[in-house]
Amino acid sequence: MSNMEENNKTSYSEAELQEFKAIILKKLDSAKGELQYYQKQIVKYSEEMVESRSSGLDDGSGTLEKENLNKMASRFAKHIQHLENALIRIENKTYGLCRETGKLISKERLRVVPHTTLSIEAKKAKRNEK
Repeated sequence: MSNMEENNKTSYSEAELQEFKAIILKKLDSAKGELQYYQKQIVKYSEEMVESRSSGLDDGSGTLEKENLNKMASRFAKHIQHLENALIRIENKTYGLCRETGKLISKERLRVVPHTTLSIEAKKAKRNEK
């Protein structure tokens, strides 16, 4: 399909949606694995901090490390939510539509950032507003 044909489309086909769904599910699986890793590290550091406090060795470095782990876990949790929202848009057949322009987001962009809701044009326009 040429770019011209793609520009005239108002939605992706069922086969195309299934391709994007597979990409999203793979990224979702990876993100959930990362989140579990950070959650385990947070528990580990929490336990170590309790032990160091009880032995009087609280130097504060554990707190900073735990904050960094919490930030990473939060980032992955947010990413998971974005991916799950993209799956809902696939089910609703609204996946791939730019929320600013109403046009289809390019396949190339969706393959790289499958949870996006903005076309490149809309993203650039938003960036220029700032």
